[in-house]
Amino acid sequence: MTDEKIERLNALARKNKSEGLTADERQEREVLRREYLDAIKGSLRAQLDNTYIVDEKGNKKKLEKKK
Repeated sequence: MTDEKIERLNALARKNKSEGLTADERQEREVLRREYLDAIKGSLRAQLDNTYIVDEKGNKKKLEKKK
């Protein structure tokens, strides 16, 4: 997600608090929120995919997904 989109999302949030949003602006805010959350989840997922746990013997084990 680009800095411009994040700034637009913040601008919409500020406007919503001060004067409210039109229907088009609310829809734009929801699209930007979804994109922002997807980017955060993707980043976290990538970080966890590269995480290893080291036991007391020094053995590295890849972090597993919960079932």
